[in-house]
Amino acid sequence: MIGNDWDEILKDEFAKEYFYNLLKFVQGEYARKTIYPSKKEVFKAFRYTPYKNVKVVILGQDPYHGVGQAEGLSFSVPKGIKKPPSLVNIFKELETDLGYKVPESGSLVPWAKQGVLLLNTVLTVIKDQAASHKDIGWEIFTDEVIKKINEKDEPVVFILWGSYARSKKKYITNPKHFIVESAHPSPLSAYNGFFGSKPFSKTNNFLIKNNIKPINWQIEDKVLS
Repeated sequence: MIGNDWDEILKDEFAKEYFYNLLKFVQGEYARKTIYPSKKEVFKAFRYTPYKNVKVVILGQDPYHGVGQAEGLSFSVPKGIKKPPSLVNIFKELETDLGYKVPESGSLVPWAKQGVLLLNTVLTVIKDQAASHKDIGWEIFTDEVIKKINEKDEPVVFILWGSYARSKKKYITNPKHFIVESAHPSPLSAYNGFFGSKPFSKTNNFLIKNNIKPINWQIEDKVLS
């Protein structure tokens, strides 16, 4: 299914009836409608960030629903695509928090390659219809993913932005892990607690404290070209 250690970690989930029905439904949606991201990118977050490498989880809700935006990683857009407002605000906070320059590219692949699992709780969406694949079964699957990460012995940082992501706190019970939470970076809520929350420095301080290599949050555009 994925091609790395996630296949073993999630093998029981892949074998369940709900997951079979979910994939069957989604296949039908791809056949009849415009669905994002592309089929090959639905599990992209897992391919870039194997289970053994997960240091940080940034939890999103569902993929961007505009043309060309979704690439299978929460909050990320492919190089050359205009950055959505939430991502613009994420980069503003990164600049304030760590002094890093705002990159031209909105692709967060460099984060994923360092162990940041960019996980949406719903992995597909109908074009121009936000949350259109909510409650079809993806949440059952991604809740299980969160539970599996919770079982890791190595400390993991869970970054939860907004009430929806924060509702998943109930699955993060391992005292070794660390939760960074705030308002969502969307323009509607960014000034209500997201700006100034310093998620990136808090994450790295925790990783360093636990003798784990911190994340280089600076995205160099030349690396992506």
